[in-house]
Amino acid sequence: MWFKNLRLYRLSQPFSLSAEELDPLLQQRAFRPCGSHEPSSLGWSAPLGRGREALAHELSDCLMVCVRQEDRLLPPAVISEALEEKLQALEEGEGRRPGRRERNELRDEIIQQLLPRAFARSLKTYAMIDRQQGWILVDAVSANKAEILIGLLRETLGSLPVRSFEVNQAPAAVFTGWLEQPERYPDFELLDSCELRDPAEDGGVIRCKGLDLAGEEIRGHLAAGMQAVKLMVAWDERIACSLEADLALKRVKFLDLIQEQATDVQTEDEVARFDVEFSLMCLEFRRLIPRLLSLFGGMANN
Repeated sequence: MWFKNLRLYRLSQPFSLSAEELDPLLQQRAFRPCGSHEPSSLGWSAPLGRGREALAHELSDCLMVCVRQEDRLLPPAVISEALEEKLQALEEGEGRRPGRRERNELRDEIIQQLLPRAFARSLKTYAMIDRQQGWILVDAVSANKAEILIGLLRETLGSLPVRSFEVNQAPAAVFTGWLEQPERYPDFELLDSCELRDPAEDGGVIRCKGLDLAGEEIRGHLAAGMQAVKLMVAWDERIACSLEADLALKRVKFLDLIQEQATDVQTEDEVARFDVEFSLMCLEFRRLIPRLLSLFGGMANN
């Protein structure tokens, strides 16, 4: 149950609900599959997986929740082809070409006809609500997916005083200075990939992979005025990730030191294994995130 990405949100008020108090609220918006004529469905799912009823799981003052989204897949090409057939039939039968409004109505009719036969795709998004630290960590590669979970949580609770992390120093400036002085943060190791961007309007982008980030080639790009907007690093031999200019962490990987700790704990079932990994993640993120914030001059007060 290792998170692979992190989107960071800051609670402006303490989150006081326990799992027992949160669960009945989540149950009111529990996931149900799409109806035959519904294009999508969204709701809370059991973080422990099938056969489990609880929609909130708590450990070490940290709550795990999961959103499940199901979408019926209707390829645009299929809709366009069916629409064109109807338009041609109307033109041949009535000698007229429908206007925009009628075309849109026909398109909606076609979608309703095709939906019951469309395949459904399901996606789960997990989040940790850390009551001790006052933050929510969402395992989502895109900001949009994270916002879907945060939005549903806000609707479920009635309100949710939360905002994205904001820091005092621009991450791109910190990343660039880091590449210029690779020894700046000894508990971090620069790995072999980064993304450089020309700050000028319509400036170019260079994606570097498999390179020595402390080498002359990277230094040459920086001397030409490019800035680092993504940086692959390893922290304290425990976690590797790609740091992004919007403060997201992508391609998160728990390294051998953590994996060995997880393996050393003997477990008898899936729930116990989930709790081992959940506990380790919670503890490591509580160490890593404050350290990252310190690189950017701390959390902005606004």
